[in-house]
Amino acid sequence: MDFLTASVSRATDIAIVTHTHPDGDAMGCSIALLCWLESIGKKAGIVLDDRYPESLEFMVGEYGSRITVSEEEPGKAAAALRNCDLIFCLDLNSIERTESLAEHIAANRCPKILVDHHLNPAVGQFSAIFSETGISSASELLYNVLLAVPGIDSDARKIPLKAAEALLTGMTTDTNNFANSVYPSTFRMASELLAAGVDRDRILSDLYMNYRENRFRLLGRLLDRNLRITAEGAAYIIIDADTYREFDIREGETEGFVNMPLGIKNVRMSILLKEEKDRFRVSVRSKKGVSANRFAAEYFNGGGHELASGGKLLKGSGFDGGVRELEEYLKKSIEDFFEKETI
Repeated sequence: MDFLTASVSRATDIAIVTHTHPDGDAMGCSIALLCWLESIGKKAGIVLDDRYPESLEFMVGEYGSRITVSEEEPGKAAAALRNCDLIFCLDLNSIERTESLAEHIAANRCPKILVDHHLNPAVGQFSAIFSETGISSASELLYNVLLAVPGIDSDARKIPLKAAEALLTGMTTDTNNFANSVYPSTFRMASELLAAGVDRDRILSDLYMNYRENRFRLLGRLLDRNLRITAEGAAYIIIDADTYREFDIREGETEGFVNMPLGIKNVRMSILLKEEKDRFRVSVRSKKGVSANRFAAEYFNGGGHELASGGKLLKGSGFDGGVRELEEYLKKSIEDFFEKETI
């Protein structure tokens, strides 16, 4: 903690980065940290590889002007990372997870501080590490870090309200609204933030009651036509590019879809694959006793948590890039995985 406070005190220009395709937890902890840094008079900004989902705009609010997206302004993003004198890396276990930002982060010799809850942090890439896997989210971990800094002194009421709201939002999304990865500390965090004035009802309304109709039309199609369940107890859904275009789906609008098949009694693992320009992006969720992390790591160049992981498969890497070939690869991977699964 001394290193963090001393580094923040010396810094004049601070950059905050998180993983590509930033989700609610990534944006929640990033916005919260930015808010706190500005509250103590520091110049800071968030640099992203690509834009956050439109569904999280309510949380970003006025902080949008302090966010630079490399996909849209690559020169500005590179300059921000080149000129800063402290970098916070949030909700990622290695800088490679920032994709286009990684080379600029690595090139800057300034201190880099990691706050993350994933397995296997790349220790050599960071000057200081706050890493804990037995915790709900990066937002909860950052909450604990902020409680320990001078000026807050373990009093959640001293965290700026906007930061407190972002932290509760990030934790809520990463636990699927307290449905998974929940610990006693998670409820304690929620209780303390509610006592500090955070309006959870408004957060839930903003998160879960503001989707476009398109999301639900797509969900109906997927459950009716695309859901497959294998003999091993793995459910999978593939969303191809044509379906995305047909339903005019935006980033973030399929959030939570991968969890739904786990409600089926005999399903042990659920996999959602989404076609992008040069890859298939993969989300994996599992029930206790089946390692989503191992499946994602072994077959989809990914990883994450034991019961919730992600990955990707580049087109041309082991198949010719078509959905039919992907499905054959997936079915073989599932069969191979469950033959070896020994948890």
